[in-house]
Amino acid sequence: MTTIAVTAGFRKKRNFKNLELAQSLLVCESTTAGAQYSGNLSGVDSGQLYEQLVDLEIGLEFNLNLRQEDLKTLDELGSGNGGAVSKILHIPTKTITARKIVHIEAKTSVRKQIIRELQILHDCNSLYIVSFYGAFMDENDMKISICMEYIDKGSLDHLYRRIGPIPEPMIGSITCSVLHGLAYLYDHHRIIHRDVKLSNNLIDSARSVKLCDFGVSGILVDSIAETFVGTSWYMSRITGASYSVKSDVWSLGVSLLELSQEKFPFPQLSVFELLQCIVDEDLPTLPMAMFPTDFLDMVNLWLGFIASTSALYSG
Repeated sequence: MTTIAVTAGFRKKRNFKNLELAQSLLVCESTTAGAQYSGNLSGVDSGQLYEQLVDLEIGLEFNLNLRQEDLKTLDELGSGNGGAVSKILHIPTKTITARKIVHIEAKTSVRKQIIRELQILHDCNSLYIVSFYGAFMDENDMKISICMEYIDKGSLDHLYRRIGPIPEPMIGSITCSVLHGLAYLYDHHRIIHRDVKLSNNLIDSARSVKLCDFGVSGILVDSIAETFVGTSWYMSRITGASYSVKSDVWSLGVSLLELSQEKFPFPQLSVFELLQCIVDEDLPTLPMAMFPTDFLDMVNLWLGFIASTSALYSG
């Protein structure tokens, strides 16, 4: 069976559009005092949230001096984890970005999730992770605009629905890119994504694939995350157990099944029925006559990787 060697790819920090860029990430005024981000997300109020956004300016590839009046909506792209996503033109620099609008709730847990996603986007420097351009907060409407790299061909689930069957060599290339992204998150930031699915992987005209949507990502503690989150249809056989990096592997295996078959491999059931089906029923498989043996072996290995909860603790 073919072995795929995965190493993290790094994105060179550069102003690749030769933009004349302002130094300030945020230009909106805040009247509420707050502490700068220090890794402690407890008791996050709107003032602290603003200050934490400002603190994320350092180290950006470039920022666009973001202001609402400088942004023009070109298209609605859909909804991601926790917010609506639009294609936006930054008028002063003619830069196309993807903007995710997240409404701020009173719950501290939701605000923690917002800052977690922004911190991950800010810290990542990989060819296989979407670039972060900046964020700003509208305190009047209590919402945050997160501007990211625009990926022109959209998500992988839209790809197969639009063009039909994906050639096996292209599936192989997609697989390597996703693995690079997951390996980078794990190796360099001790992060598991926890919501790996086709709609959270974007592809551009050059067939580069990048991971996005980190709202439920978890920082690893001894390689285990204790919460059960993510999209239930892609969840692994770990009900009642801690979540490990191997569960991202399962979710990628399910995603490859969907991409190969042009349909989701499990029945359309309720959340609880589906989880029971995943635990009790045989693993889904691909037709042997339609795919190379190496590819079949790889997908079967990943889907069987954590077929018992004991596998979660094997390293």
